Amino acid sequence: MRKLRLIEHISLDGVIQHSADDGNFPYSDWTAPYRTPAGRDAMLDAYGESFDLILGRRTYDLWSGFWPDAPSSPMAYRLNAATKYVVTHRPESLQWGPFEGLGPDFVEGTRRIKSQDGADLILSGSSTLTSKLLEHGLADEVLLVVYPVLLGTGKRIVAEGTPPCSFELAGTKAMPSGIILSTYRVAGPLKTG
Repeated sequence: MRKLRLIEHISLDGVIQHSADDGNFPYSDWTAPYRTPAGRDAMLDAYGESFDLILGRRTYDLWSGFWPDAPSSPMAYRLNAATKYVVTHRPESLQWGPFEGLGPDFVEGTRRIKSQDGADLILSGSSTLTSKLLEHGLADEVLLVVYPVLLGTGKRIVAEGTPPCSFELAGTKAMPSGIILSTYRVAGPLKTG
């Protein structure tokens, strides 16, 4: 069975949006000032040598406009080589491959590919999918790449109404730029006092 990791670049106030894809977000590419060689290497380690991706259609379209023609790098190679499992109603319009549409039921499609042999799965971006994966118990780990900024507006990591649950800290690493990488494993239902 394949493991599914959520990897999210996030502000201190929970924003994961990076572009003005809806026209109303004022802080395009707010992570750029914090990019360093050490951060790049930490992200390469986090993704691993081989993986496949689960992407929402918006993230797929954004990434397919950059990564196929990106300068040669280990990340470009790995992302381009990964199978992209895309949540879309228009699989015939996909071009950046290898790819596969997840079908009309995203949750069942994810269960199907998790049960197959293959590389671990990573979802990055695709904020509308994060809540569903957590709600249905499909995520195994969450890596939060936390930036030392408050944005005050933008898409959050989980949607209002996402069922509560608990996580356990699996590891943390601080970068000289102020970024903190924290990996959590899903621990089950929320425990309260």
